[in-house]
Amino acid sequence: MIVRLLGGLVLYISTWYCGPKARGGGGRGREGAGLYPELAALGFSEGSSPALVSRVARQSALLPSYAVARDELADDGLPLDIKAVHRIAKQLGAEMLTTRKRDLERYRAGDMAVGNTLRGKRVAAAIDGGRVRTRVVIRKQRGKGKGKKQRRRMRVEWREPKLLIIFELDDQGRMKRNTRPWIDGTFLGPDECMELLAMHLHRLGAATAKVVVFLADGAPWIWERLPWVEKRVGLRADKVVGVLDFCHAVHQLSLALEGLGLPPPERQRWYRQLRKKLRAGRACQVTGALSLLAEERSVDDEAEAWTHIRFLEKHASAGHLGYREFRRLGLPVGSGAIESAIRRVVNLRLKGNGLLWYADNAEGMLALRAAALTGRWQETLDHVRETMARDRCLDWKWTSPNMPEELNSPENINPPKTQRAARQGATLKAA
Repeated sequence: MIVRLLGGLVLYISTWYCGPKARGGGGRGREGAGLYPELAALGFSEGSSPALVSRVARQSALLPSYAVARDELADDGLPLDIKAVHRIAKQLGAEMLTTRKRDLERYRAGDMAVGNTLRGKRVAAAIDGGRVRTRVVIRKQRGKGKGKKQRRRMRVEWREPKLLIIFELDDQGRMKRNTRPWIDGTFLGPDECMELLAMHLHRLGAATAKVVVFLADGAPWIWERLPWVEKRVGLRADKVVGVLDFCHAVHQLSLALEGLGLPPPERQRWYRQLRKKLRAGRACQVTGALSLLAEERSVDDEAEAWTHIRFLEKHASAGHLGYREFRRLGLPVGSGAIESAIRRVVNLRLKGNGLLWYADNAEGMLALRAAALTGRWQETLDHVRETMARDRCLDWKWTSPNMPEELNSPENINPPKTQRAARQGATLKAA
């Protein structure tokens, strides 16, 4: 067995080897053929020491490209081939995602205890999506010539990574100083993102928080799934507040006025007047004035202006536009936290000229960068090593339940049953 240490030393060692579990004839899989238990107990991953993996993956996540990470490592006395840098970072990203899936399975089974991190605190959770260019292999073929290297025909498409952030609030509705947020996200889909949110709120103990604020823009995939999250986490209705981002609400107001076909001076006058009322929390007066203007100008019911008016009416009736009351209670009225998270986690590493990602690699890099930027790198790696020491199988994709369908069904949505006391005691004793 060949192992590589952080100082660049390469060793050839002999150690015990455990073969894999019986397979069904589908091949070795991404996890390889088996496990070296002594190396796994020491945290070695694919022949690399824990310190080396941590250093290489962290540099790859924080710096703008693998090439820059390779050069930085070489300047620090650790010369590695760019393929080795990519392989090590990719492996750790896949292990983080696999650990997350196993945590999610424990949460579903009721084996994840409720935490107390957020007990009695004011908490905000914001959700939004970004954009990343990905490559999809549509055909593999052999090339022409002497080498006859395999060529891949690819299609480039935009994918939306859905990101979430959970953070503690101060009295002014901002992120509390000297606290660290929790950031996570996925490329899989809206149901998967919202189930991740439910799991994190559960393990952090959001059910015992003083207040939980959900912040988002007007994306329907968010608002139609939040009731499922509230029921699944066990949040009390009187402790939950939904807030539509004020800038997005103002944008909808502007689009509605534009759709009414008003002359520019008159439209500006109405915009300033209605924006002031919207900020004062008088959303019903805003929607009423817009509806009256639409009727006076005989705007067709199917016109685009009515789409924006009905959007504001829906969120006003749901209590998402009470901005004056939100400010009085010291709650946030904007989604700047999630916008900043998307810029720092996604845009500055996964998005750029000439960058094309395989979706699996992009998901792993998202997990690496989120752990590094939130200051939770070491605790995340400790959890990953503990999990992967028992099973090296890299399987991180999952399918979440259809949340809109479950909300429309007569069956109740309840939090998962927590661990029994005897089982908790046994786990603590074994640790």
